[in-house]
Amino acid sequence: MNFFEVLWDEALIAKTPYLLLVTAVALLASRAAHVKSRFRGVIFFAGMHLVMLLAGAALGANDSALAGELRVPAWIFGSVAFVAAGAVVLFGAMLPKLRVHTPRILQDVTVAILAVATAVTVAGRAGVNLSGLIATSAVLTAVLGLSLQDVIGNVAGGLALQIDTSVDVGDWIKVNDITGRVTEVRWRYTAVETRNWETVLIPNIMLLRNQVTIFGRRIGKPTLARRWVYFNVDWRHQPSDVIDVVTAAIRDAKIPHVVAEPAPQVILTDLGDSAAKYAVRYWLDDLAVDDPTDSEVRTRIYFALQRADMQLSIPSQQVFVTHEDDQQQAIKTERQVARRRTLLERVELFSALEKDELAELAKTLRYAPFTRGEVMTHQGAEAHWLYLIEDGTASVRVGDGVTEREVAKLGASSFFGEMSLLTGRPRAATVVAQTDVECFRLEKAAFQKVLEHRPELAQHFAAALAKRTVELEAAREGLDLDTAKARQKRSEQDLFTQIRAFFRLR
Repeated sequence: MNFFEVLWDEALIAKTPYLLLVTAVALLASRAAHVKSRFRGVIFFAGMHLVMLLAGAALGANDSALAGELRVPAWIFGSVAFVAAGAVVLFGAMLPKLRVHTPRILQDVTVAILAVATAVTVAGRAGVNLSGLIATSAVLTAVLGLSLQDVIGNVAGGLALQIDTSVDVGDWIKVNDITGRVTEVRWRYTAVETRNWETVLIPNIMLLRNQVTIFGRRIGKPTLARRWVYFNVDWRHQPSDVIDVVTAAIRDAKIPHVVAEPAPQVILTDLGDSAAKYAVRYWLDDLAVDDPTDSEVRTRIYFALQRADMQLSIPSQQVFVTHEDDQQQAIKTERQVARRRTLLERVELFSALEKDELAELAKTLRYAPFTRGEVMTHQGAEAHWLYLIEDGTASVRVGDGVTEREVAKLGASSFFGEMSLLTGRPRAATVVAQTDVECFRLEKAAFQKVLEHRPELAQHFAAALAKRTVELEAAREGLDLDTAKARQKRSEQDLFTQIRAFFRLR
């Protein structure tokens, strides 16, 4: 017989066509399920099977006695390749289609046991005498047990972790000084990705022998982690006021990954020698962004305290001495007032005020900065003050309690809240800072003095408010010129009455 005839006969006896068919199906399954690493084993054993067949066929064509010796290894490699290919199809395609997901280590152990059992069965049926191997198994087991005890321990540990689901893929854990997210549980190790873009391979036996902390896990609850952000405030400010200011800022901020329930809390943690020590406790829903979220919370704390004119404490061991005479202080104050007066002069609403009136108002303006994403005012809130934006951008939004849409943007020299300042009406819209916003707040008490000194200004303010209001309505409703003028006249009279009543003008 020639080479090809011998090869074909040997291939039929070894069921090679079936093996190639299963291997092709496994190749398709590995590409679809992205388990190419498992398919490498199939290629190795199937390749060895073909090498043995080719070598045996070549020797058989030459009537060599060695041809028969290669038949059994070919069958063993073929049977193991068949098991490996079947495993790729089963675990990579069939079970995922049925939404059944098995741990990787369980798959590996199953394939290994089946491969060994299949190889032993094929060898036994081929006439290989296994009695010698069985007779020396006790000695071999003892030697392997001593030399591979760590490997066996890691495999057993991996199986134990998968069976009792104490540590799952995706969990954030801490083992000794290693903290990270579990990405894979393998035969020998558990892979943990740290926040420093590192992958640490922890032997499974270490997870069984050491205390393991699993972050964010509670039975029947979502994955959350409580974070603590500490800050100190000068003793000149009452603790209840500090807690109220920071609590309102954090709860209204809608910071990404800070959950609304459980709600953030601000607590007084200690009474220090030179300052009161506070902490913001909040719940984080993405454990991978702990430090960036802490930073965002600290930023909100800083800006909230700035708006409330509350100072973070200065360490008591540091002494700052500044010599500033009356003349220097006067120059500094004059520059600040001039800056604020310039801002007031840019606002059309205050165009009727005289220079000395603008100067007096400028002295009463209160610095009120906001950081990106903070809510500057809420729709429907009662707040009798006006904001003047010196720098930055803000978004004006209106909503119906369910949805919210942007209706305008505010930039430098813009103002909002004039209706609340002059008439006491609730806020008509929500304003959110889109960048860091430098602005000042003008309160009713300061404006009261101006109107009491010149009550006739109420008519000017009513006209300015009516014009601005009707212009927005005309743009939204498409009013013609005559209708808009008539509406503006009625609105001006109504606003004039409301301003006089709100400020109790005679």
